[in-house]
Amino acid sequence: MTGKLITFEGLDGSGKTTVMQQVVQDLIPRLGAQLVTTREPGGDQLAEQIRSFIFDHNNALDPRSTALLFAAARRQHLTRRILPALHNNQLILCDRYLDSSLAYQGGGQQLGIENILEMNQFATEGVLPTLTFYLKLPVAVALERIQTRETKQQNQLDQQQRDFYVRVQTAYDKIAANNPQRMVVIDATQPVAVVTQKVLAVISQQFASYFL
Repeated sequence: MTGKLITFEGLDGSGKTTVMQQVVQDLIPRLGAQLVTTREPGGDQLAEQIRSFIFDHNNALDPRSTALLFAAARRQHLTRRILPALHNNQLILCDRYLDSSLAYQGGGQQLGIENILEMNQFATEGVLPTLTFYLKLPVAVALERIQTRETKQQNQLDQQQRDFYVRVQTAYDKIAANNPQRMVVIDATQPVAVVTQKVLAVISQQFASYFL
């Protein structure tokens, strides 16, 4: 596999989705078909259906069921979208991936990072991101952003209490500390334009061959 997988991680409210969208807008004119954008959970028709099931308030899922469904969606997404793009030497930008499960289910829902990692190693066959941007900001700021989002549609994870997000962030911090080679931590309290430029600078430097 010669392609590269770049993932964007962080708490809900960190601005990662907005930043990724801005990065994509900058890269499309330069990379064209070499650029692939996707998200998790989702990114494939079946994986999107699993996403809808997970976030449907009518489905009372316990944490283990949720973790298993995320892993199933990830497997489907990996085989249908990510692996073909990697084999085709494409640059993939993905809104969330494995680290989200480790942080949210392993940390936030207290299933254990190692347990979730083992489950997802089976699902992904060890396929890890080449590079991960972890957009970090204080939990209080994240919760404030969540509460003031223009859209009133909130999924189950948005409605959890502060201690849940504290556990999620603690898990993210641990993951970042254990994976310094692939994880770039960026202060997400900065303006979106500033964060976007920092992300673009790293991508341009580390994957210069795509821009020749």
